[in-house]
Amino acid sequence: MATDSKIAAETRSDTGSTAAKRLRREGWIPAIINNEKCESKLIRINQHDFQMMMHAHRSEHVMVDLEIDGAAGKKVLLSEVQHDPLSGDPQHAEFYEVSLTKKMKVSVPIVLIGEAVGVTIGGGRLEHLLRELEVECLPADLIEGIEVDVSELKIGEVLTVADLNVGAKLDVDTDATIAVAGVAAPTVEADAAAGEEGEDAAVTAEGEPAAAGQPEVIGEKEREEKKEPEKK
Repeated sequence: MATDSKIAAETRSDTGSTAAKRLRREGWIPAIINNEKCESKLIRINQHDFQMMMHAHRSEHVMVDLEIDGAAGKKVLLSEVQHDPLSGDPQHAEFYEVSLTKKMKVSVPIVLIGEAVGVTIGGGRLEHLLRELEVECLPADLIEGIEVDVSELKIGEVLTVADLNVGAKLDVDTDATIAVAGVAAPTVEADAAAGEEGEDAAVTAEGEPAAAGQPEVIGEKEREEKKEPEKK
């Protein structure tokens, strides 16, 4: 189960890109709270406090007790964070007011643990094919990540969504046949290079390619040159 975080916020009235840039310069993150009635509330959050909160969580989809203007905490889900494409700093946050008695849909990160035997012994390559799992659950049952042990995976083997153990409190919406992780065979670059060297060696003494499917006959040309011309 995910651990709820507490963070303070203040209401704001200014909107638009100019106001948002000013807030960020002053150390705030512009944010918004939505609810099931399609109502919205504009807020701002201290940038440092928000980043410290996020460092304590594996996922960006976390439950938060949001204290607005000093009032008692409001239970919300952090549903989206927009980041600066260059610095990675958070630029905007979106929250969703939840009901503790209603299930919600959310994406949960998939975390691979262990070292696949197909990699450590077989020399294969581990491929993480699905990064998030779509689930439905009550807010109190939300987890921050689903750990998947890949240590038994051999070369050519794949784990699918159906193989995941997510517990009885999560309803999985993702297709059960989708691959989550697998071990690919070792690359064949070395074999291909060896094959190219073998092709380069298959030439005659004069530097011309040998006839396909026929071995080169060493000295054949010399014997042809030594034959006497036919007498008329």
